[in-house]
Amino acid sequence: MIFYYPHRNPIHKKGGIGISYLPQIPSEYDLYLFHQGNHFNIYQVFGAHRVEAEGASGVRFTLWAPNARDVRVVGNFNKWQGQAHCMKKIGQSGVWSLFIPGLKDEELYKYEIHTPRGEVYLKADPCGFFAESRPSTASKIFSLAGYPWQDGSWRQEQSACPVYERPVNIYEVHLGSWRRKNGCFLSYRELAHQLVDYALGMGYTHIELLPVMEHPYDGSWGYQTTGYFAASSRYGNPHDFMYFVDQCHQKGLGVILDWVPGHFCRDSHGLINFDGTPLYEGPDSLRADNQQWGTRNFNFSQPEVISFLISNALFWLDLYHIDGLRVDAVAFMLYLNFGRGPGQWVPNVYGGRENLEAIAFMKKLNEVVFDRFPQALMIAEESTAWPRVTGPTYLGGLGYNYKWNMGWMNDILKYMEMDPVHRKWAHQQLTFSFMYTYSENFILPLSHDEVVHGKKSLINKMPGDYWQKFANLRTLYGYMMAHPGKKLLFMGGEFGQFLEWQEYQSLDWHLLDYDLHQKLHCYVRELNHFYQREKSLWQLDHHGEGFQWIDPHNNNQSIITFMRKARDLRDFTIILCNFTPVLREGYRIGVPQGVAYREVFNSDWEIYGGSGQNNGILRAEKISWHNQPFSLEMKIPPLAVVFLKPAVR
Repeated sequence: MIFYYPHRNPIHKKGGIGISYLPQIPSEYDLYLFHQGNHFNIYQVFGAHRVEAEGASGVRFTLWAPNARDVRVVGNFNKWQGQAHCMKKIGQSGVWSLFIPGLKDEELYKYEIHTPRGEVYLKADPCGFFAESRPSTASKIFSLAGYPWQDGSWRQEQSACPVYERPVNIYEVHLGSWRRKNGCFLSYRELAHQLVDYALGMGYTHIELLPVMEHPYDGSWGYQTTGYFAASSRYGNPHDFMYFVDQCHQKGLGVILDWVPGHFCRDSHGLINFDGTPLYEGPDSLRADNQQWGTRNFNFSQPEVISFLISNALFWLDLYHIDGLRVDAVAFMLYLNFGRGPGQWVPNVYGGRENLEAIAFMKKLNEVVFDRFPQALMIAEESTAWPRVTGPTYLGGLGYNYKWNMGWMNDILKYMEMDPVHRKWAHQQLTFSFMYTYSENFILPLSHDEVVHGKKSLINKMPGDYWQKFANLRTLYGYMMAHPGKKLLFMGGEFGQFLEWQEYQSLDWHLLDYDLHQKLHCYVRELNHFYQREKSLWQLDHHGEGFQWIDPHNNNQSIITFMRKARDLRDFTIILCNFTPVLREGYRIGVPQGVAYREVFNSDWEIYGGSGQNNGILRAEKISWHNQPFSLEMKIPPLAVVFLKPAVR
């Protein structure tokens, strides 16, 4: 349910969806909803907001710190001495508020929290919109209002057609290491042109950003957050990031953010022991302590934490016009014992390992998001066999609309790392994913996690000599594009980055000076555009009638053949994948129609670095084969994927 506040003056934002309100002292209704876990717009109330009050222009500060004895606002405006700026506690709500006149944008501030034990903490604002660049940790006053959005047409187009029947090909990016200038980060505004134009030219439909929420440690890649409502100051200010998103939309790219609602970092200026008590993480140390990542887990049984997290999700969708969130570490939230040994976890009230409060949170999160933003992407990074992750909550599902297919990713990478001579013994790793591909709405990810920590880059995982490495990788990408499900590739994979990804340096763009890297880059670009053009490769991604096997059984030669179909079933594509370096002449496959077929794409074409073994027009014969009424003979290139379509429809 969407709650409106009639006692406030609405400010309608040009080009935006949703309503912002003039911030003021929280009303009784605000506080009631917040404490019930049902206030989903706390960013309109909490934090630091520029207002006109008491006959002056200034900033209203509002903070939840129920166990604090005293709270003061300190900053460069009062020489970090808060005696004159003590916040007032609103009744028994645990919420503190203070108006300070005369403050300017980008002034630094923190909350000086006095605990019941006499300790004094300096904390960044949990709802702050901007922060100092690391290693400094103060929040900055910043008004998010006033950015002139120009993406209204994009947002209307997204509402007109469901994402399920559109091509989705995601370029996953870490902003700090995609490209650098003289060793320094590119700004949001520089990236808004360089990165956006590049991704669009490469044929991607979306950019997915590793977390841009403020975080103190570069080596966490953004997954250990301190400022959930603050776009990282590494690359500019909040309006600069709005400009980045706006440019993406104006040029036709969706924007997805990685989002981490499961845990937060232990840095002392962040959420940990916020008011002298485990406010956001809860009192149970076994549940609160995240030993795997050295962080603290959110307490999903705390209603105010639910208000905080759901508001944060909506904040990015509303004020920054983000198209979707990829929710990190869902499996860790689902299971109390995930990544924990004996004695390191406590069962739920029924004696099970399921985290009932986290499950309830995710269901509520997705219900609220889709109520307000029906076209949003809510993507679960979930690595187990938990059922109905993308099922609706009213049918017992978690309510996401997409899930990363980690099973497919693990199987295909293990398969591709094998010497081709051994692949016939692991044929099931190639075909098994087709058996469950329609059990969820899947995205096929070749993500950042697969090219770090000694796992090797994608090109370096491939077996064989130099040529075969590239041929194998082209085959993997072609197979991925043909497989049902949306697509995701981490930056660098498109041109064959040889070194593992390092967050502290740019990708090795100089590799494009080398022939096979340049040809792989060309291949990925043209494959992406081919994918977008061919409805049969995406229109029925989540419907069984969009896929049909021709021959899944040829493990001896490591060849599979299948069809992908569009909603107009006359529009179909035949795909053949050869996972060995053996050229095969006169290979017969079954086809559904007795017409001529044309090779429309081939990963072995010479322009892509292949051996140039291609097919022209292929004529079907009245010879039944592979349970099809017709068949044809063709040339099978080594380590290649071939796409065929009827020459005349």
